[in-house]
Amino acid sequence: MLPAGLEYVDSWVDLEFSKCFQLMRTTDAALLDAWIGEWNDLVAFEVVAVQSSAEAGRAMAGEQR
Repeated sequence: MLPAGLEYVDSWVDLEFSKCFQLMRTTDAALLDAWIGEWNDLVAFEVVAVQSSAEAGRAMAGEQR
């Protein structure tokens, strides 16, 4: 049920099996919203934008992405 342009990268599950963290990749947040819309009747979502540690290091050094 992934829209074209939204990529599933990986998942992690906490030790109590109560939360699943999914890493998704897209350049279009609307695709993520569409995917969430297909599942939000079954699952609660929290969306957090992240970057790789290499990207964070470059940003902290003042380099362009």
